[in-house]
Amino acid sequence: MSAGIRESRGTGASILVAAISTAFGVVLLSATGYLAAVLSADPYLGESDTLALVLGILSALLLGVALYVAAIVTANTFATVVAGRTRRIALLRLIGASARSQRSEIGRQGLSAGLWGALIGLAAGIGIAALGIIAAETFLGVPSVDYPVVQPVLVLPAIAVTLTTWAAAWAGSRRVLTVTPLQALGGAVEQPYREARGSRARTVGALVLLGCGVVLLAGGILVGFVTPFGVVVAFFGGVLSFSGLAGASTLFMPPLLRAVGRLFGRSAMARLAAENALRHPERSSRMTIGVVMGVALVTMFGVAGETTKSVIAASGEGEAPAELTTLLDTFSGIMMGLVAVAAVIAAVGLVNLLTLGILQRRRELGLLRALGVTDRQVRRLVLLEAAHVTVTATVTGLVLGILYGWVAAQSLFGAIPMPPAWSTPTFVLPAVPWGPVAVIVVATAVLTLLAAVAPTRLATNVTPVEALREDGGAPASREKQRPRGIRRYRRRGARTALSPAGR
Repeated sequence: MSAGIRESRGTGASILVAAISTAFGVVLLSATGYLAAVLSADPYLGESDTLALVLGILSALLLGVALYVAAIVTANTFATVVAGRTRRIALLRLIGASARSQRSEIGRQGLSAGLWGALIGLAAGIGIAALGIIAAETFLGVPSVDYPVVQPVLVLPAIAVTLTTWAAAWAGSRRVLTVTPLQALGGAVEQPYREARGSRARTVGALVLLGCGVVLLAGGILVGFVTPFGVVVAFFGGVLSFSGLAGASTLFMPPLLRAVGRLFGRSAMARLAAENALRHPERSSRMTIGVVMGVALVTMFGVAGETTKSVIAASGEGEAPAELTTLLDTFSGIMMGLVAVAAVIAAVGLVNLLTLGILQRRRELGLLRALGVTDRQVRRLVLLEAAHVTVTATVTGLVLGILYGWVAAQSLFGAIPMPPAWSTPTFVLPAVPWGPVAVIVVATAVLTLLAAVAPTRLATNVTPVEALREDGGAPASREKQRPRGIRRYRRRGARTALSPAGR
């Protein structure tokens, strides 16, 4: 039964992520299109080619951010689901199923989840956009313009999200290829830390991505001295560098989580929570990198807005005009609100991974309960693990967000001259809005602890007898299947059993 629950939770979370991503893309395209129509109707701003260019670039980049976050969350979700299905996959391999067929099944689930989520998000996004236009004209006094809400271009986010979800599910299921039939006789669902960090090809690939990303970030700043399109170069640098960090997260995140965990005391539950980062390196890294992504994105736009004011002031050789400063603060707030949707997507992924983690650790929790651990101690264990994720992810996300926000502002506005001095190119150091940063820290802590509420309840509901007897399926059905599977395995020979990717 728990296997079915895990599968439904993974698919449901992927549908929700796809729906939020599609709705975000639809609202984003509608908002920028509507804003461009309003500005085009203005006799003064309507002729500004630079403004239209900046709006177009921001719209495309924000949609790319939403797709990227959705891809990371979906890949992590399916990777966790596959880790929990290790025994089931191994049993199917034992009776003749191929790794390719098992991976194809997961890919089809991802495609289905992406399609359903995209359809739901498309409808919801169009409705939200229509209500937003009505609210803007009614309550904000925005001039009425002829702008159609339903347009063919709005299908693009739905198509992109569907394909992204399918590709992410396929990428997240790559571990299926390493499952052997002999693992049906074992109970491990996660690689230990030494094995998780020991993949040289993965580590090298992640470091190459990170290096290429850093080069592109620097190149974006240099190109930004000539044209605003430098931000496009910097965008791909950010994607590659963060992908490299995500790929190498099992290398450095578990030790960081354990180091942070030691700051929470030396009690039995505190030590166990700290060591769980190394005992379950893949799962802990997935949870942390998702929160890092959300914190970095929101911080990035706050820093980008503040740094933009510094660039404008430096180009004009004086303080930025009050009207422009107000406009930039408003625009930055709107962008932070929009990109907060990406943080919500990451939060959905965190809740799902925490819940799946509890479901996959029922035997461990049952053993702890059998040894005398109380409900309060189990609750403390889960909350401590969430707190470790919060602290580690917040610090890492703030550092990355400040870096990415500064690079974005510098590469986008470094070549744009501003009155009265019209000085260009312009170079400034990062400017950090400490007020919004404090809000981000508090919001992250609250959101992460709230995400741990449901998993905590699941953990305290585990009874020792039920959890200890659960071992990948109903005992009766397993006993019926094992002799026949083992006979077939013996006929096929030990070579097939030891092959990680038998056909």
